[in-house]
Amino acid sequence: MNVERINDLTEIQFPKLGWTFHIDPTAFTIGSFNIQWYGIIIVLGLILALIYVLPRMKRFGLDADRAIDAIIGGVIGGIIGARTYYVLLRWDEYKGDIKAIFNTRNGGLAIYGGLIGAILVGLIICKIRKVKVLPMLDIVSIGFLIGQGIGRWGNFVNQECFGSNTSSFLGITGGRIQQTIIDQTAIGGEMNINGNAAMMWDQTVHPCFLYESIWCLLGFLVLSTWSKRRKYDGQIFLMYMAWYGAGRFVIEGLRTDSLMAGSLKFSQMLSAILVVVSIILQLVFFFRRKRDPERFVLYSSTEESRQLIEEGLRKRMGMTAEDEKADDDKAESILGDDNDDQDETTEDDSENADNE
Repeated sequence: MNVERINDLTEIQFPKLGWTFHIDPTAFTIGSFNIQWYGIIIVLGLILALIYVLPRMKRFGLDADRAIDAIIGGVIGGIIGARTYYVLLRWDEYKGDIKAIFNTRNGGLAIYGGLIGAILVGLIICKIRKVKVLPMLDIVSIGFLIGQGIGRWGNFVNQECFGSNTSSFLGITGGRIQQTIIDQTAIGGEMNINGNAAMMWDQTVHPCFLYESIWCLLGFLVLSTWSKRRKYDGQIFLMYMAWYGAGRFVIEGLRTDSLMAGSLKFSQMLSAILVVVSIILQLVFFFRRKRDPERFVLYSSTEESRQLIEEGLRKRMGMTAEDEKADDDKAESILGDDNDDQDETTEDDSENADNE
């Protein structure tokens, strides 16, 4: 299906669906500083993930006050990791302009780098704050899917992360998409990106951002439902690895802007590794649990978890363990006085009865 040249860079079309949008990547301006929709959408995804994760910490045996420190650290590590991953795999574009490395307002964040950075920093803080690692990975992996599912719409606004030409009813085109293809044109309106077949600007392309968003949000529904019947700590995280890795492997094969490692699509290769590792580990844990189920008791069922949660609750209420003990002693003292009074009253009644 051939489409007309779009001169407006803010215009986005789904021709077969009859949908047209006009979206400026800049949401608004404060002075000379432009606030991009890309950043706003990523922050929205993060907020929604936190809204889901924090109230459910107790279900995984975690104290939210301790865990929030690891989450904050993970967010910072995720941003740094996402940018570092992207820049390193496109170093030829950045080595001559160091300032550009720190400009992320128009995109340039790699999800796998973000996951690696978030997990590494988060785990370090978990060790410091004495937060159990596997339950923490379980709950945040569900949050990852929310953040990823929402965050991918930042790519829609920027008209990036699209795939090769397609005649699908979901085919997308736009001013920036066409301009990107034309700018990389080799000869006669055709180009070859990362080993993909020749691309034409006047044909629609795969909306890879949409595929990944749907896959992640569907994964959120599956994993959040299964989390209520998980068999061991770490199972949800392993399921996340397999779910996201499988979807990303397929979707990455369609993309034309993949980060490359030689002739290989780096993210596609990493996705395949995640799926294989996840399947192997799940099989190992399945047979180990079958032989020795007592080793796979959920952390949320342990006394340690209960004590940490109660300690966190006391702190939020402004009470120390000494305060609670004092309250208990006071209550016992009051109950003791009441019992003494009752004994005295009973004795008086007995004496009066004898006198009568």
